[in-house]
Amino acid sequence: MFRYGKRILPGLMALLLLAGCGSTGAQESSALSESASVEETAVTQETVEEAFIDEVALEDVVIEEEAVALAGAPAVPTVLTPVASGKQVKKTDKAVIDYSNIADGYVMVQYTASTTKKLKAQVKGPSGTTYTYNLTSGVWATFPLSDGNGSYKVTVYENISGTKYSTVTSVTFTAKLKNEFAPFLMPNQYVNFSASSKTVAKAQELVGGQSDVLKKVEGIYNYVVKNFTYDKQKAATVQSGYLPNVDTILASKKGICFDYAAVMAAMLRSQNVPTKLVVGYSGKIYHAWISVYSEKTGWVDGAIYFDGTNWKLMDPTFASSANQSKQIMEYIGNGANYSAKYFY
Repeated sequence: MFRYGKRILPGLMALLLLAGCGSTGAQESSALSESASVEETAVTQETVEEAFIDEVALEDVVIEEEAVALAGAPAVPTVLTPVASGKQVKKTDKAVIDYSNIADGYVMVQYTASTTKKLKAQVKGPSGTTYTYNLTSGVWATFPLSDGNGSYKVTVYENISGTKYSTVTSVTFTAKLKNEFAPFLMPNQYVNFSASSKTVAKAQELVGGQSDVLKKVEGIYNYVVKNFTYDKQKAATVQSGYLPNVDTILASKKGICFDYAAVMAAMLRSQNVPTKLVVGYSGKIYHAWISVYSEKTGWVDGAIYFDGTNWKLMDPTFASSANQSKQIMEYIGNGANYSAKYFY
């Protein structure tokens, strides 16, 4: 039976790949996302120097795009809310970077000038990984300090032409977090929710008065896997710059990998469960999943599922798409099949 399972597993994975959960090869280059970051496109210290105060740097940089990771109301708990406090800012006539709340694990950025140009922000932390995000003129965006304590550089860019961008402003600071979980409890651009979100209310409905972290995860995981379906049409047509709207996904009960991960992360964070939205690779498939923390398990690096006895690696998209078959659960239960690149 095990040998039979090993023979059919490649077929199952091929079907999931054909469903469009991730991009590979030419797919990745044709369905690029402006909302994520890749090391190949990271702006290095050699190519971009820190901008002078209130001036626009003359250097041009190239920022390519990235594939989208294809993947009666009860009382609502208190939800942490990012705030641009204005106590520590770097401001020019075009943009402002508010780093007043770095102890809480986040930084906020707004491009204040009116423009129709594409806008980007990059956050580079002590690990050396550069995270690239989209900006919308006149709208605050919140970005996590995913690397924890250490030195960060945040830079704002505006498009010149094609994939060329110029530096608008940047700031460097040293973060000392109140606790290591801070970045993964707050809403941010990728895991975007508020106290009034229907996703938050649904999470509270699912967990009730449960205080055990793993029971909370179990209830939310089971709901998503059993009720959500993979959206093949969306996977085939999703455009660069896509960001999940968790309430819209919850209402439709379908989505791509990115959507599954964002909904689960929002639900769990609203329940005070530290949760990372992870983007990386499953084999060659560009993919998204989650990782959670509990005192009993520590960080489970890769999201988790409950096999009836233990919590193991979980991939809600694959589990849902394959109806939690034994073969697919064996695959996603093996951490060697996953390679994480970014944590949001």
